[in-house]
Amino acid sequence: MKAINSLITYKNIYFIGIGGVSMSGIAHTLKYFGFNVSGSDATNSNIIQNLINSGIPVQIGNNPDNIKNMDLVVYTAAISKDDPELIMAHNLNIPTMERAVFLGLLTKCFNDTITISGTHGKTTTTSMVSLCFLKANLNPSIQVGAYLKNISGNYVVGNSDYFILEACEYVESFLHFFPKSAIVLNIDNDHLDYFKNIDNIQNAFIKYVKLLPSDGLLVINADDNRCLSLVNATSAMIITYGINNDEADFIAKNIFFDDNGFPEFDVYNKNQFYCHIKLSVPGKHNVLNALACISMCSYYNIDVETIKSALLEFTGADRRMEFKGKFNNNVTVFDDYAHHPTEIKATALALKNKKFNESWAVFQPHTYSRTKNLLEEFADVLLNFDNVIITDIYAAREKNNYGVSSKDLADKLNSFGGNVKYISDFNDIVSYLKENVKDNDIVLTIGAGTVTEIGTMLIK
Repeated sequence: MKAINSLITYKNIYFIGIGGVSMSGIAHTLKYFGFNVSGSDATNSNIIQNLINSGIPVQIGNNPDNIKNMDLVVYTAAISKDDPELIMAHNLNIPTMERAVFLGLLTKCFNDTITISGTHGKTTTTSMVSLCFLKANLNPSIQVGAYLKNISGNYVVGNSDYFILEACEYVESFLHFFPKSAIVLNIDNDHLDYFKNIDNIQNAFIKYVKLLPSDGLLVINADDNRCLSLVNATSAMIITYGINNDEADFIAKNIFFDDNGFPEFDVYNKNQFYCHIKLSVPGKHNVLNALACISMCSYYNIDVETIKSALLEFTGADRRMEFKGKFNNNVTVFDDYAHHPTEIKATALALKNKKFNESWAVFQPHTYSRTKNLLEEFADVLLNFDNVIITDIYAAREKNNYGVSSKDLADKLNSFGGNVKYISDFNDIVSYLKENVKDNDIVLTIGAGTVTEIGTMLIK
């Protein structure tokens, strides 16, 4: 690994919003390398407790006095400009840096940073690639966007030149990174509050792949035409994968699903049989994610048996079609982070491969802008479930300047012929489900916000 000492100017580093998945992973990594790390967050959480148990002081709420004697303050994009700690840093002329910019500096400390991007599937594919590298004893450092059971967290500090990193396109944060190899899984119309239209999203990915060096690698989904167009934007080596495109380098054939919805399939590389893969996560979309992983790992000469074993052991990242438990004796509860129509459709299709009686989707829309821009698309994909409950929009970083509500989505879904209820209170949702579900039904909580709490409430 290149000298982490390139960051030594910042011996004392403070994180505002340290409880975020990415921020906490960065903090742990810096602590490992001997930096003095501390931070603050608005609320307590398991992530915060893990940081404290690792010897990283965390303030719940603001305390501008904590900023004194810091060499650098790192903050998330969600932190407002009038944050008291951020203001104190400015008043004391302490350098400040947004999370993605600092993470970009961290990628420069590694000779071989591997970034996984795309509108959907980043966390799962990053997890798959990470487990393959770990099983191959390549000792990578890892930053993944969710808790991963296989590594008991969301990060790993390795002792090699490999840094495997989930790269998000929102506000073009991935343009701050320095990748040697990259995966682009798909390009879809998300984050329209920032990008405004699909062409701007496409242009962001074009700029992203231009970051790759000529001796680097770009792995792209050959079933996605917008991904295919990226080949003209880089001189790096190209590897393609797909299910429907016969010209892809890696292709999945003979796909079938077991009773859990877990796929098995044959992989062909340049029309030659490569291996037979069995996954422990459901859905056809995960066949594509696995193909992306296989494409990347083959380039790094990870042997086939290691790849097969690692993919079989991967049971999913936190909140990715995660099994939560059962209630009413035989009603199964799953939780999924899907917050875009494409992701919800993939989840619905994965669910159809399982054996069950009826499905109950509890959906919490994520951000007003996304709900407003994709209202009809959300209503359309939610028709894939037998019963739908819609709860209030999770605002995240936004205020409701869009004149939209969850009631609008429920009305739209009803106009399409859906079986939908709008229920605001989580306790009321739990009561309604317990009174109405039947044996062998499946309840699926869907969304990137607090809807995940409902599963826990149901199975208590």
